[in-house]
Amino acid sequence: MRRRPVAVTIIGWLLVVAGVVAFAYRLNEAKPLHALQGENPWILLLEVVAIAAGAFLLRGDNWARWLAIAWITLHVAFSFLNSLSQVAVHFVVLLLFAYFLFRPAANTYFRRRETAGG
Repeated sequence: MRRRPVAVTIIGWLLVVAGVVAFAYRLNEAKPLHALQGENPWILLLEVVAIAAGAFLLRGDNWARWLAIAWITLHVAFSFLNSLSQVAVHFVVLLLFAYFLFRPAANTYFRRRETAGG
């Protein structure tokens, strides 16, 4: 049995919870009749991506690391539309994700999943 690094567990659950909460918030805010209008479908899709990235990180799928990095990178890019403080916060989160998801322990964890036929 392989051990999942604590940081991978935290990031995985953080993505799942953040995705579910943001998805529910967006649906409630948009109201059902407007959920698929404007930018809402794209925002909902990003929340589903967060949930998928977190769930597959917890499973040990290597590609989910890259999906999580892509997801937070999009947040950094979109933050430029709002404020520099949001850019800074999202950039720090990106650095933390990259650091913890590509450390040697995480590399071993994800490599074992790949060599196990997963």
